[in-house]
Amino acid sequence: MTKLSVNINKIATLRNSRGGNVPNLLKVAHDIEDFGAEGITIHPRPDERHIKYQDARDLKYSVRTEFNIEGNPIKSFMDLVLETKPTQVTLVPDAVDAITSNAGWNTIEHQSFLQEVIQEFQRNNIRTSIFIDTDAKLIEAAAKTGTDRIELYTENFASEFDKGNKNAIKPYTEAAILAHKLGLGINAGHDLSLENIQFFKENIPNLAEVSIGHALIAESLYLGLENVVKMYLHRLK
Repeated sequence: MTKLSVNINKIATLRNSRGGNVPNLLKVAHDIEDFGAEGITIHPRPDERHIKYQDARDLKYSVRTEFNIEGNPIKSFMDLVLETKPTQVTLVPDAVDAITSNAGWNTIEHQSFLQEVIQEFQRNNIRTSIFIDTDAKLIEAAAKTGTDRIELYTENFASEFDKGNKNAIKPYTEAAILAHKLGLGINAGHDLSLENIQFFKENIPNLAEVSIGHALIAESLYLGLENVVKMYLHRLK
């Protein structure tokens, strides 16, 4: 079964908008786990505009399922990950001022850098994943970094699926097959939603985990957080 890791960045955004502690990030994370999700994801950024670094430290002692921290491995991020030692770190090449992640790694150009970063995390027993597009050469280069997994960047699939183009899944299927042959675990995320998640899951062999935040929280405004988590879990079975 594919695991569902819920990204709680948007909960932190809502909290920060009033400057207090409502909604309580730790309680929401607990509730999401109680509703059946198998992981909690956060993506702290240097300006701490949603998830704060202290949130990561607090969640370290709070998350009871898998804890996944995403981000660009600048020094402050690496220090935070090494301090909190999550289950998994997902390396994302986002710029400091990026609103959201918008590209995967060029694993050919940055191979030696990624190797060094990954080795440091793995020495600390932290599973590593690289955010990546579906290009076969990039996936082959990713395998050479020593990473445990890749996370397929799914924005293009989601955009094309919304237009009725189901053939957009093909590059992702092929990428997953190649990654599995190379010994890589397969995660996925970005713009996955209740509308497209079941089709995606059915066409991606060996899909270990999906990380979903924006769509899941937006859907929960209409349907309720517990209902939406259970709807994702049903589609992922």
